[in-house]
Amino acid sequence: QYAITGSINQYGEVQAIGGVNEKIEGFFNLCNTRGLTGTQGVIIPKANIRNLMLKREVVDAVAEGQFSIYAVATVDQCLELLMGRKAGQLKEDGTFTQRSVNAAVVKRLREIAKAKA
Repeated sequence: QYAITGSINQYGEVQAIGGVNEKIEGFFNLCNTRGLTGTQGVIIPKANIRNLMLKREVVDAVAEGQFSIYAVATVDQCLELLMGRKAGQLKEDGTFTQRSVNAAVVKRLREIAKAKA
């Protein structure tokens, strides 16, 4: 289970947000109440790393592998975390790396467009 916060600009860059500590601690409290499993975590903008001032309880849980905090700079980095596979690089021929998330998205969009034609 992941909580994600932030916004993405038109270039796929994840932008800084306000209240990052409170958002992380809020989700941590929910997970802690339900029971930490080691599979819960948050995804935050990389630009917010310098703002982190988390309670000792959260820091300890991260150190023990019971909770995770991931910092991303791009939407592709976030996709890789959530999907468990590479987002894919745009190649010179306009296609994406085979078996990547972006290649699958383009393939599906083409299927949809073809079905509507």
